[in-house]
Amino acid sequence: MRRLRLIGLAAGMVAAAVSTWLFATSTTDRNTSSAANHTSTLRRNDAFKRAGVRLDPADTVRLRPFHEAVISCRFIREEPSGTSAKFSCALEDGQIIKVKYGRNPEIQAEVAGTQLLHTLGFAADDVTIVSKVRCYGCPRFPFLTMQLMSLTRTMNLIGPHGYENGYSDFEWAGVERKFAATAIETDTQEGWAWFALKASQAPRADVDAFRLLAVFLAHWDNKASNQRLVCLDRGRGVQEHAADEAAQQPCARPLLMIQDLGATFGPTKVNLARWRDLPVWADRQTCKVSMHALPYRGATFPDVEISEAGRLQLARQLSAIDESAVRAMFANARFPEFYSGTDDTRDLDRWTAAFRSRVDQIVTRGPCPAVTATS
Repeated sequence: MRRLRLIGLAAGMVAAAVSTWLFATSTTDRNTSSAANHTSTLRRNDAFKRAGVRLDPADTVRLRPFHEAVISCRFIREEPSGTSAKFSCALEDGQIIKVKYGRNPEIQAEVAGTQLLHTLGFAADDVTIVSKVRCYGCPRFPFLTMQLMSLTRTMNLIGPHGYENGYSDFEWAGVERKFAATAIETDTQEGWAWFALKASQAPRADVDAFRLLAVFLAHWDNKASNQRLVCLDRGRGVQEHAADEAAQQPCARPLLMIQDLGATFGPTKVNLARWRDLPVWADRQTCKVSMHALPYRGATFPDVEISEAGRLQLARQLSAIDESAVRAMFANARFPEFYSGTDDTRDLDRWTAAFRSRVDQIVTRGPCPAVTATS
């Protein structure tokens, strides 16, 4: 009996010692992690304040257009996100693309929206429509399959690159290639909200032109994760988090960009009548813009008065896009084909006219009154 008590006492002492060691270790780890996260957050917030919104022509990267009749890639298994049907896929050279498929207006909106941003000198991902994507290892319905596997916690039923044999074809799919700059993120911060632009040190004209462009497109799904803060002096590659060693150095050239333009040309998405009739100005006299009447009641986009310099900047750029370029933008994004029951030529005419009408609202309103420096 005495022996059992001694064993129990010894076991208790060991357990107490181990518990103390574990607590001390975990506390130290938490403190270290907390300090690192705090430093990363401060560095990231500093980068946001200094970030520009316009892209220097020297930083523009022209990706090779897809000329192949069929784009082949290998499926990548990952947790599904969002609501639109999509999956990630690896090209033969190792480049990762995101593929959206099915009858999905986000495909048309992203292609036209990103093309417009490129034309105006803003950063954007490269999004194009290809006639066919052949995905090796893909389930027939990849997005739905991944959703069901995620809900039932059976993701390991297929390999990291899907099935070993077979492929699935997706016609007229949207293919996205990321803008060539590394995202500046932390464990708790991803993307940026439009209300935070109040703290931006970028030229007011640039910031206001950016805001006005978002309103022009009716970019109502503007939650923080649909914008991205990137670093132009870090090479293209895998997404880096600010807590990682590679991201510990301050970024010399941070840049703000929109990374998801799927909910544009509406509301809600690719709706000609709604986009055409939606006023650009909430108050023409004060040059106030608002998204309060759109879905999510504006989301992260607050009501704001646009400066005359910002209005002029965007007005001049939009006016410089000739009619043939506008028609080509909508044609390349297959806007007419999305309205399958109507005449394609007439659809192009109407979308082009709607674009011009919205541009005219910006051009003919002016001069805008002076605005406060803090808005």
